[in-house]
Amino acid sequence: MSGAGDDEPVRPELAELRARVAATLDAGRPEAVAKRRKTGQRTARENLAALLDAGSFIEYGGLALAAQHQRLSPADLEAASPADGFICGIGTVNAATCDAERARTLVMAYDYSVFAGTQGGMGHKKLDRMLGLAARWKLPVVLFAEGGGGRPNDTDLPIIAGLDTPGFYLFAGLAGLAPRVGIVSGRCFAGNAALLGCCDVVIATENSSIGMGGPAMIEGGGLGTFRPEEVGPIDMQTRSGVVDVRVADEEAAVRVAKQYLGYFQGPAPSVGCADQKILRTLVPEQRRRAYKVRPLIEALVDTGSVLELRREFGLAMVTALVRIDGKPFGLVANSSQHQGGAIDADAADKAARFLRLCDVFGLPIVSLCDTPGFMVGPKAEATGLVRHASRLFAVAASLRVPYFTVVLRRGYGLGAQAMAGGHFHAPVFTVSWPTGEFGAMGIEGAVRLSLRRQLAALPDEVTREALVAEHVAVATERGKAISMASYLELDAVIDPAETRGWIARGLAAMPAGATARQPGFLDTW
Repeated sequence: MSGAGDDEPVRPELAELRARVAATLDAGRPEAVAKRRKTGQRTARENLAALLDAGSFIEYGGLALAAQHQRLSPADLEAASPADGFICGIGTVNAATCDAERARTLVMAYDYSVFAGTQGGMGHKKLDRMLGLAARWKLPVVLFAEGGGGRPNDTDLPIIAGLDTPGFYLFAGLAGLAPRVGIVSGRCFAGNAALLGCCDVVIATENSSIGMGGPAMIEGGGLGTFRPEEVGPIDMQTRSGVVDVRVADEEAAVRVAKQYLGYFQGPAPSVGCADQKILRTLVPEQRRRAYKVRPLIEALVDTGSVLELRREFGLAMVTALVRIDGKPFGLVANSSQHQGGAIDADAADKAARFLRLCDVFGLPIVSLCDTPGFMVGPKAEATGLVRHASRLFAVAASLRVPYFTVVLRRGYGLGAQAMAGGHFHAPVFTVSWPTGEFGAMGIEGAVRLSLRRQLAALPDEVTREALVAEHVAVATERGKAISMASYLELDAVIDPAETRGWIARGLAAMPAGATARQPGFLDTW
């Protein structure tokens, strides 16, 4: 009946198909939609529609039903388990602002309205199918991970424990091939959380609870009774570093996901930036005074282009995706408001993993250095700092993308070398603002150590402090930026207002292919 018009009789098999498809859509499931509205959430299909460009979605496995034919009638299965609670397919994201090749995206959404978003047998088959396509075509993946983990009551499959399910292995194997974004609204436990944790970035809403085991598993293990909201709430998981971006709701989560993918889809039209002369005023004249580095970052890069990751974890370090003249960059910066910018174990891990993320996907890196070095003391060492700090050097030594270091103020010791990608001559360039000051360790501490015997011999505190101040002044003059540059330990000292120009020209000086994506392993931490 090729070419038949819509007004002609519909054959029974086509009518059956239309009815089945209609039953899987939100319009055919008013009660399920109403339950989502009660919790202030969107349906899985609404989230996919908001993420994907209109008309671009092709769905795989939409007619799947739960593997429970021994328990439920066909009609009951169709009503209770459309798509087996796992909606997946391929579409485009941001196609209006990038080329079609980069817009292609594979999407997967667990549907909480179907058996609490649990992972069923047919859903696992679809997962394996989709991950095979993602690997073959190197497709970015967006996963809506809400759900309660494995489903224990699928009766049709000849399995005992199902531990030969390859989906987790396959999803983990996509590391470094293409960006993977995980989104959570509500509860995400066990198998759903295991997939989420493999993602390059995790975006979670205020009502999220994320854990490797949900309340039932915890109680079954004899560890007590807990409400879902007590297991991995958003406050905990942002402080722990599990969640990269915390958002209000699913609408904001989808918006951030589209923004995140955009950095890996190439340049965008430049939207301008703040008056760069403001940068001359943002580092305090008092050399030991803390300041807010985020307004400085916002002023330096394209207006509205900052997407910060892991803001509530590793507080001494800021990691963000940004744009300069429309081109995407990764940016790391020390925050003097936390420990004076000293790099502790969490900050080192945060920066190292972020540098690896940028390198794998071909984003050039800007480092804004203002650190007294690595954190010291018994408490810091108890965190395994030696290994965590060294990870920054290990990752930096493997970087292939262009790296640009700008010293805002302090550049002391090993911490400053780590911020410069290993040493001051490792980056494309290492430049300093005139406020820069340098040394093998903090000036005041170095002076007191070197004068220990002389200070002990002096009769009173006033005399001792006068001697310290005298030597600090000499050391500060010797270690200031212009002095460093005169010894060629810096490539240049620049007007802060010229920073964007330096970065743009530095990137333009790189050979073709310097920012090409070179897939490699990207760990979860």
